[in-house]
Amino acid sequence: MSTGTILAIVIPLAVVIALIALAIVLDRRRRRRRLRERFGPEYERAVDEAGGRRAAEHELDAREKRHASLDIRPLAPELRDRYAREWRGVQEQFVDRPEEAVHDADRLVTTLMRERGYPTDDFDQRIRDLSVEHGRTLGHYRDAHEVDRLASAHRATTEQLRGAMVHYRVLFDELLANGNGNGNQAGPAGHDK
Repeated sequence: MSTGTILAIVIPLAVVIALIALAIVLDRRRRRRRLRERFGPEYERAVDEAGGRRAAEHELDAREKRHASLDIRPLAPELRDRYAREWRGVQEQFVDRPEEAVHDADRLVTTLMRERGYPTDDFDQRIRDLSVEHGRTLGHYRDAHEVDRLASAHRATTEQLRGAMVHYRVLFDELLANGNGNGNQAGPAGHDK
């Protein structure tokens, strides 16, 4: 075979291989950008926990698939009104019984999740399921849940309890809005852990 024939075969083959490699790189970037936008700060948290982007992206894809299989449903207007009234009651009890109010806020948020169709048996699974639609508010939920844990041991300060109520409220409002509000937006003071 002549050099010209070899070059005529090798150059187009190299171009095809380069184009395939470029398509793969661009697809990975598009996928990464989509996951970052969808999961917000939860994307970086998943990268840290998984020990790398590829494993984290695989985990986030699995979360999306699981979430798609759940029967997440909107609340009827009368249920939204009832939950809003219950929340006001929880807030009102904060003045006299802050620890109990935080426990009740945790229970109310969990009940609202269940009402919307989220499984609620395991906290870590709740986080994974919520991350698909509420990734920007999970920092609020984690912070509030940690204070609730401290309050159970009577080790939370009044300021921590107050903060927990604010944090619970961010996720509560998103869940109450049936995904029609500012879902996946940062909460008060830009808190978007």
